[in-house]
Amino acid sequence: MILPVATPRATRAWVGRDLRGRRLETALALLTGMIAAAASIAPAYALGLLVDRISAGGDTGAIVPIAVVIVIAAAVGGAATGLAGFLIGRLGSRILADLRESTVATALRLPPLVLDRAGRGDLLSRVSADIAAIDRAVKEVLPGMISAILLAGLTLIAMAGIDWRLGLAGAVAVPLYVIALRWYLPRAAPSYAEERVAVAARSQLFVEGMQGLPTVHAYRLEDRQLDGITAASGRARDISINVFGFYTRFVGRINRAELAGLGAVLVAGFLLVRGNLVSVGEVSAAALLFHRLFGPVTLLMATFDRAQDAGASLARLVGVLGMDIERRTTVTAPAGRDLALDDVTFAYGSEPVLSGVSLRVGPGERVALVGSTGAGKTTAASLAAGILKPSQGYVTVGGVPVAELPPQTIAIVSQETHVFAGPLAEDLRLARPTASDDEVAEALKRVGALGWALALPDGIGTVVGDGGHQLTASQAQQLALARVVLQDPPVVVLDEATAEAGSEGARDLEHAATAALEGRTALLVAHRLTQAASADRVIVMEHGKIVEDGPHADLVAAGGRYAQLWTAWSSRA
Repeated sequence: MILPVATPRATRAWVGRDLRGRRLETALALLTGMIAAAASIAPAYALGLLVDRISAGGDTGAIVPIAVVIVIAAAVGGAATGLAGFLIGRLGSRILADLRESTVATALRLPPLVLDRAGRGDLLSRVSADIAAIDRAVKEVLPGMISAILLAGLTLIAMAGIDWRLGLAGAVAVPLYVIALRWYLPRAAPSYAEERVAVAARSQLFVEGMQGLPTVHAYRLEDRQLDGITAASGRARDISINVFGFYTRFVGRINRAELAGLGAVLVAGFLLVRGNLVSVGEVSAAALLFHRLFGPVTLLMATFDRAQDAGASLARLVGVLGMDIERRTTVTAPAGRDLALDDVTFAYGSEPVLSGVSLRVGPGERVALVGSTGAGKTTAASLAAGILKPSQGYVTVGGVPVAELPPQTIAIVSQETHVFAGPLAEDLRLARPTASDDEVAEALKRVGALGWALALPDGIGTVVGDGGHQLTASQAQQLALARVVLQDPPVVVLDEATAEAGSEGARDLEHAATAALEGRTALLVAHRLTQAASADRVIVMEHGKIVEDGPHADLVAAGGRYAQLWTAWSSRA
């Protein structure tokens, strides 16, 4: 499964809507482009007049005004061309910037299950490789294409203005250009789309290899992983070579269209001059105008492959924008701080994970979820945090469904804690942007992290994450727990938040978690049963159902499933 790709019609509709929202910028860019095109046509007219004046026996003085016109047209055309390129590039860059932000904003609101199934490599390739392809087209292709289209249109109008038969002769090339495009586009467009998919597959393999590097090394899968990446890269290369073959044949068709058009203008001009219907200068002007089109039209045709590439990338981004995302229709403050799952059922596709699960965590109560691997603990925690939506049943806080809760009502901390690149204090302020340095320090102190934080080279101003100081797994978890303190939510879900610390830092993390959860309603997925033993209540899950529920001491005394887990844990500890 991959993320959706928009149809050509949907992509064009999106571009049209965006341009309509930028009418002034679009009109100004097009007007400047038309001035540049008109200025490039003026010298051909002037040279045509010069031919007629010399043919009529004019002296060398006739050259002066023509030269002045050509110089002025060159100056105006150069300035207008530069300004048009700037305006078109700026318009395209702004559209691209908004597109990038909208794509990321949509992706951040997608259910995690959707991204897990599609693969993060697909999304990564869209916001990186696809954005880069469009950016190159906006900067290098779009200004030239628009200028070429405007120049071609004005040139044909100008030729028809000299004599409609000369304009008609020049128009002979138009159907040949169209035939060339109709031959090329249906073959190239699917190949470009296929190439983007191949690049996404390669990115997915690369991301999986990097994320699972310890596993790859542990099972000696380096060669297998490299073979997969090599095969995916080879497929992308073969598709690119195939497209280039189509492009080479396409260029030959363009050259034949130019030959036919120029030949038609010269033949028609010869016949018209012989019949005294037009002058030699007028035919010369028409031929020069048509010849002036060779460069821009060739550029226009030649860049269609890059436009196709950018179009395929744009369709992939617009496809993400068209996905359904969760939108809050109402926001209701909860009347209490109790967390409840009521007869909840959930399945990944056709595979059931939870079946008829009901539990309640009272205000300020700490409840631990335990069970063997695959029992459904993490799924229950994700439902409680609002990350997943139940297939049936309800999840509420204070009687309000989690989808309708105000932001920051529930916080979740998992074992996969991410350290964002930047100063440590700013990483913490993600939870509360207005927090002062004293409040940041107090949050770190509460979870036992202030000591090592102040010992960093620049204290809480030290740059951490990628490109900065690397934190240990235990320190990263303490950072996540300090965010909870700053956010100050009434309900917290911990999904094995002390599992990655190892035995050395687990006790410190358990103390940090206890401090962060003080006074809050908390549901904990307990990897270490010492954390479950300190909870107010323990819920035991097996095969997607609750099999036991009660305080630690009572469950141990009952001799059931929890007692078995505790005995196994105690003997290992």
